Amino acid sequence: MQRREFIGLLGGLAAIPLSARAQQGPIPVVGYLSANSPEEGEPRAAAFRRGLQESGYVVGQNVAIEYRWAAQQIDRMPALAADLVQRHVNVIAAVTTPAALAAQAATATIPIVFEAGSDAVRLGLVTNLNRPGGNVTGVTSLIVELAPKRLELLHELLPNVHTISYFLNPADRALAQAQARELMSAAKKYGLELHIINVNSERDFDAAFADLKRLQVGGLLIGAGSVFVRGVSKLAALTVRHAMPAIYLYRDFPAAGGLMSYGSDIFESYRLAGVTTGRVLKGENPAELPVVQPTKFEFVINLKTAKALGVTVPPALLARADEVIE
Repeated sequence: MQRREFIGLLGGLAAIPLSARAQQGPIPVVGYLSANSPEEGEPRAAAFRRGLQESGYVVGQNVAIEYRWAAQQIDRMPALAADLVQRHVNVIAAVTTPAALAAQAATATIPIVFEAGSDAVRLGLVTNLNRPGGNVTGVTSLIVELAPKRLELLHELLPNVHTISYFLNPADRALAQAQARELMSAAKKYGLELHIINVNSERDFDAAFADLKRLQVGGLLIGAGSVFVRGVSKLAALTVRHAMPAIYLYRDFPAAGGLMSYGSDIFESYRLAGVTTGRVLKGENPAELPVVQPTKFEFVINLKTAKALGVTVPPALLARADEVIE
């Protein structure tokens, strides 16, 4: 190459905007950290990728994702988070509350976008919802805050039942403790006796239902936790087999034959986490990105299951349902 051609080439490179030159370099990498297993977590990961795409990032084209799945082994979370930090990913998408807390503990510099089940200030993830102020922002599905509402709906359905039980997954300590506090307070308000039953894995399901019978429980709330996400179909079948009216967080429970659900749309939360991750990849500062909270909540009743359980759904409650499965 002659000197004149070389100088011309340098001049051409200088004319290309820095942003365009950056796009020609290595594509950014998102570290995706989840407490779930790939099998149960993939539908939610797909919603996350849809959000990324809405922000202009398509996996395999201009962004890559490194997945780390804890498969319900919460004690693995710190090591998985540390691995992503060591790989110098551009953003950590920490979905599920244990993942968010582990990522926060692992780095104060790499941007973190979470999807968590409670108020982010309460969890200690941010100091302010509108201006998080650090390297962490994200989406909360308000699992904890909506727990008393699920108790209220169950009480409205079963006004003559005074003994209720709550299935709790103690492995997710921060979320479990917050849920227990909220529900104990709400149960006292309604004059209900609340029994908390710890469920660590699907192997505990049968013993937990035996406890319900022993305690003469008349209604059941199923809490948050990956063990319940993974075992939702089995839980739905067991509630029918044991004639136990129950309410859960997500629509997949009544869709699988359970009685009721009330909560935010979890897939929408993951999509919004993907959108926020895209914004961070484009250069927006997590410290200035407000934490997103849900504005839409779904109340679903399976009327066929209600009839099978011998439960009459009051017309006023039925009218408030967003979806009735018959």
